[in-house]
Amino acid sequence: MREFAFELRLCGWLEDREEGVVARQLGTSVEGRGNRILDVLLVRPGPEFDARTRLPPGEIPLAAIESDAGVGEWTPVTDAVPGPPERARRVAERAADVGYLELERKGGEAVVRRVARYPGEWFGDLVGVENKPDLGRPGDLAFQLRHDVALGLLDEVWLATESYVTGAHLNRIPDAVGVARVDADALAAGGEDAEEAVEVVREATPLDTAGAGVEVLDERPTETAIETVDGAAKARARRRLAERAYGKGWRTYGFPDCAEVERAASGSASALPYCAWKDRLVDAASECGPDCPGHDASETQHPDLDAERAAATPWNPTPAVRTRTQSRLDRWTE
Repeated sequence: MREFAFELRLCGWLEDREEGVVARQLGTSVEGRGNRILDVLLVRPGPEFDARTRLPPGEIPLAAIESDAGVGEWTPVTDAVPGPPERARRVAERAADVGYLELERKGGEAVVRRVARYPGEWFGDLVGVENKPDLGRPGDLAFQLRHDVALGLLDEVWLATESYVTGAHLNRIPDAVGVARVDADALAAGGEDAEEAVEVVREATPLDTAGAGVEVLDERPTETAIETVDGAAKARARRRLAERAYGKGWRTYGFPDCAEVERAASGSASALPYCAWKDRLVDAASECGPDCPGHDASETQHPDLDAERAAATPWNPTPAVRTRTQSRLDRWTE
């Protein structure tokens, strides 16, 4: 099975069996400026998870979470958000667009306040999964897993594969990485078959997320570039990662306007993009269009993926929290 289809089916399987949030294709670098993209992330719920579901459904900017904006009183934007005024304004506008901050102009000054208290303990463990259906084509797998273990941003790191896992395979990856062999056909079949679809070859060892970590930025035959990341920086990065996962989820794929593509099911996910011509799931962004020999242009009614996510998970697209949509500051007059 191709990696895209493998990833979607695994996300659906996790969502059916785990509480919390499942998301995919998220950056986990702290100092590396995006050089590590994780395939799948499971965010397990913390004691305040329900409170997060009552806040806006999108990603809340970390700078807004860390701001000095209060819940009950207005604060000047430049006092609430540290840094240059232009940055403070951008942060406030973005958080207002999401619905987490109210933004107004009073007495000729831009002011903000939170719509509710931010629940600092809404998420628990962060579990990362790197998908590699075929271990015979590992690509950058060894570097990716070394990066994850050395940094310690995630509580657990797993490798998911369709391949038969040998002792030689295990010796090439860090000992802390858990390994699961996945029967992708059983995942696709669903039902009782899916219950036995994942075999744990080796359990993951919990990583030290509180202490300092080492981020591997680059590896060359003669040298390795690294950066030490302290516990405080990791804590901020973990919150940012959890927020991105909550806002994004894993249903980030599209459906092409093609008569050959229909909805396929996998567990509670009932809207995966299946192409009858190719007889498999397809990534519309990279595989579909007029250049495809099987393309059959047709106006397609695209599924409501947010509605499906809401029906299958605690994620709430329409929380009852009071929000006010304001014009952006550059549209206001004194």
